[in-house]
Amino acid sequence: MTSNAGQVHFSVLHRITHAEYHAAITFHAAIMFEPLFDDRYLDALVERGSIRSYPKNVLLIQEGDRSDQLYVVISGRLKVFLSDSSGKEIVIDTVVPRQCFGEMALDGEPRSASVMTSERSELAVIERDEFRTFLSSNPDAAHALIVALIRRARNLTRTIGSLALLDVYGRVARLLLDSAVEENGVLVIGERLKQQEIAKRVGASRETVSRILADLREGGYISTEDNQIIVHRRLPKRW
Repeated sequence: MTSNAGQVHFSVLHRITHAEYHAAITFHAAIMFEPLFDDRYLDALVERGSIRSYPKNVLLIQEGDRSDQLYVVISGRLKVFLSDSSGKEIVIDTVVPRQCFGEMALDGEPRSASVMTSERSELAVIERDEFRTFLSSNPDAAHALIVALIRRARNLTRTIGSLALLDVYGRVARLLLDSAVEENGVLVIGERLKQQEIAKRVGASRETVSRILADLREGGYISTEDNQIIVHRRLPKRW
């Protein structure tokens, strides 16, 4: 990576290819999975569910299957992903405590993605009829769900635009910034984003992601501390 007249030029310019676009267009960025409910509604949902524990690598939801459950994560970590017949995966998101998933069970249609535990997890499992009853008796919660789904639809439009218009570096940079929160004046990505996970989310190879992150570290834009990525300054527009 070199600098010239205040502009940053990276070693390789990796534009999105036709194959990468079609491989990645089916995934939703992590920002798609903002919380559906605040704590008061989550607590009320947990009270209506059955508490169950699952070890690592348990497939809770299979893409294409029909199921009737909504899940609230009490502890642990899960991945939401798409896969093809060859076993290739695209990770849509990681679900952590105080988040829920499976709300699309409301329409009774086949599941649009798979969900698997990434570590031992404790979940509250709510049946669809119980979820419907909860929404009917809590109109404010139903309104919150509608608003959250509208935001997800808006973010999906943004994600598709990113896939179509941004190169791989642009998608990596957007994922880093969307995943970061401000702590003591700096941006911190607290979740454990491994290179392979980033690659799956943006529809690129792990090697390309590795080169991008290495160049960003070399340029002083990011650093890794205690399994966290620290963003020290504005990321360059191009790689």
